[in-house]
Formats: sequence, structure tokens, C-alpha cells
Amino acid sequence: MNKNSNGYILTYAAVMVIIAAALLSSAALLLKPFQEKNMAIEKMGGILEAAGITGISTSDMINAFNKYVTKEIVIDQDGNVVDVYDKDHKEKGKAFNINLKEELFKKSQGKPYELPLYEINKNGQTIYVIPLLGTGLWGPIWGNIALKDDLNTVVGVYFDHKGETPGLGAEITTEKFRKQFVGKTIFDENGNFVSIKVVKGGVKTLPPEMQNHGVDAISGGTITSHGVDNMLRNVLESYLPYFEKLRNKKK
Repeated sequence: MNKNSNGYILTYAAVMVIIAAALLSSAALLLKPFQEKNMAIEKMGGILEAAGITGISTSDMINAFNKYVTKEIVIDQDGNVVDVYDKDHKEKGKAFNINLKEELFKKSQGKPYELPLYEINKNGQTIYVIPLLGTGLWGPIWGNIALKDDLNTVVGVYFDHKGETPGLGAEITTEKFRKQFVGKTIFDENGNFVSIKVVKGGVKTLPPEMQNHGVDAISGGTITSHGVDNMLRNVLESYLPYFEKLRNKKK
């Protein structure tokens, strides 16, 4: 075939495209385990950070996660425990591998769903960490909220996002925003669930009896703040049946 002919050029181009596609596919397959491991480590870090366990290097994260997390629990929509994993390699547990987006979608459709819960031992104290997922201005937001063993008082939170605006909605990741949640409570004095409100205009605009259930919204990040507010309420209310059963068991 003449190297200058159209047929030769098209054949050559097609072969090169096939070779490039094969190389890219092979590279993706080779990199996938490393990508999955990095995602798992990032997820572990967010869970521990919500519980106030920080300063752990990437290389130590898996060991630290297995040290501090005593149980991974899966609950259903009625608050029943359907799985408990308390062995090593907790990244293999059912709770760790639940697709929260899929389960919350099932909830929105009125279908049965399952949710993960992490029990952490920190200096002899039990902390419960609940994964969160919601929607900000430009895409998904997510994180974790950690509660004391009273299942009411916030130990800490961790938030992240896909594409919120730097200096505005992206401020949900900052210590300044997150530290507001520490010590807040998700139930009022009568035991009614009120969540944690993210308040435009500031907590000072709430009645005095509600101020321990709110934090200041982000200035200029109204939609993202509203997304965090909705995320907290939507996810936390899903755990109320389990909280009730756990409290009854402790009595």
C-alpha cells in the first residue's frame, strides 16, 4: 500500500487509536487499586477528623482507623442493626462500602434502605460518627458528624465538596465554620429532634432556647449553607429509630 495514499493514512491512524486506547485501558486497570486505596484513606481521614482525631499521616491512616474504630454498624430504616463488623481491615466491612447516595435515594423513594454508623473509642469515650451527603450550590457536599455517647452532643464535624465557590460556599471545609458545631445538640430540652440549623443572619437571631442548636451560616454562601442545613436534617433524622432503640437498651 502506498504510504501516501488515503487508505494507508486511515489504516495507520486507526491502528494508532487502537493502540492508544489499549494503553489507556491498561493504565486505568493498573491504577484502579491505588485510586481506590487513596479514596478509602481519604474517607477514613474524614471519619476520624470528625471525632477529633487528627494529625495522622497518609501512611498511618489505615492502622489508625482500625485502632480507633471499634465497630462498623449497618442499620435499616427501622433502626434495626443488620450488620456489625468489629474485625481488622475495616475497609472490608459492609458499612464502609455502603453507597450512601444510593441508600438516601432509596429513602427519598420510600423504599427500604441501609445506613452506616461508626463507633469510635477515643481515650475510653465512645463516639458515634454518622456519614453525611447532600447538595450544595454547584454539586454534592458530604462529610461526617460525630456525637457523644448521649447521641445528642456534637463532638465535631467534617465537610467537603466537589465544586463550591472558593471564599464562599467552599468555606464549609474551614475550621472556623466547623468548630461552631462542637458542643451543639441535636435534641431540645424536651427530647425533640431539632437537628443543627445553619442560620442566615447568625445564631443570635434564634430564640435563646434554640441557640445551642444552630451555627452561623457562611456569609455569601447562602445556598451552600442551606445545603448543609438540609443535609444534616435529612441524614440525622434517618438515624432516630436506631438512637431510640439504643437509648432504651441503655436504660
